[in-house]
Amino acid sequence: MKVTPLKKFGQNYLMDKNIINKIVAEIAPLREDMILEIGPGTGALTFPLSSSVERLYAVELDHRVIDELSSAIPNLTIVNADFLETDIREILPCEKQIRIAGNIPYNITSPILFKLIEERNIVKDAVLMMQYEVARRLSAKKDTKEYGILSIILGAVAEIKFCFKISPNVFHPRPNVDSALIHLFFNKDSSAIKDFRLFIKTVKAAFGNRRKTLKNSFGNSIFADADFSQFPVNLSLRAENLSVADFVSLSNHLYEKGYGISE
Repeated sequence: MKVTPLKKFGQNYLMDKNIINKIVAEIAPLREDMILEIGPGTGALTFPLSSSVERLYAVELDHRVIDELSSAIPNLTIVNADFLETDIREILPCEKQIRIAGNIPYNITSPILFKLIEERNIVKDAVLMMQYEVARRLSAKKDTKEYGILSIILGAVAEIKFCFKISPNVFHPRPNVDSALIHLFFNKDSSAIKDFRLFIKTVKAAFGNRRKTLKNSFGNSIFADADFSQFPVNLSLRAENLSVADFVSLSNHLYEKGYGISE
């Protein structure tokens, strides 16, 4: 399929068959899997995935590829829409969990990840290609400079696997950054978090002034009037020194103090 990649959609088409095969091997699709591909483009992943499952689903914003993909892949259900504005439950029958795959637009990686976090009850796992630096941050451990907001929020609900780095040379057009494949398994029990939106706000507030102590960061946040003397962690530490469990304790403490009531 000859389609000119559009910058406004953040399109960089994957061309290398070896990399495509490695991605499909990581997904390891089973015949009965319900897989939703984000942004199939010209079908680099769509074609091999479609031969492995009974029914494949996709969301694609670029209308130019819809008809040809639909004609070429009989077992494909493709929706012309923005994934961020799409209700997954309206596309797929949700009697079982969904698997997500895709070479996602790098400029909307964070919004896509947060959408998957919101849909974690119906999403089993996600195999996503993204910018290498973002992938490193997602899989970072505490006490490192890469460790941050997404590392913690995703780490509360998913096991994060860094699969492999990908050269810019396997794309058309060639991007200016390296890429990487990440596999997210939404298998963690987050029921200990009393208010997940408050948990997200707590993590964001802690990293509001990354170089400063937690006390300074929280003091300059929406939690400025909180009673710091009763916080369950050492506020002389920095945000990157806390584990996911520490942030759960912090957000639950704030919930008990009434910060989650209006959420």
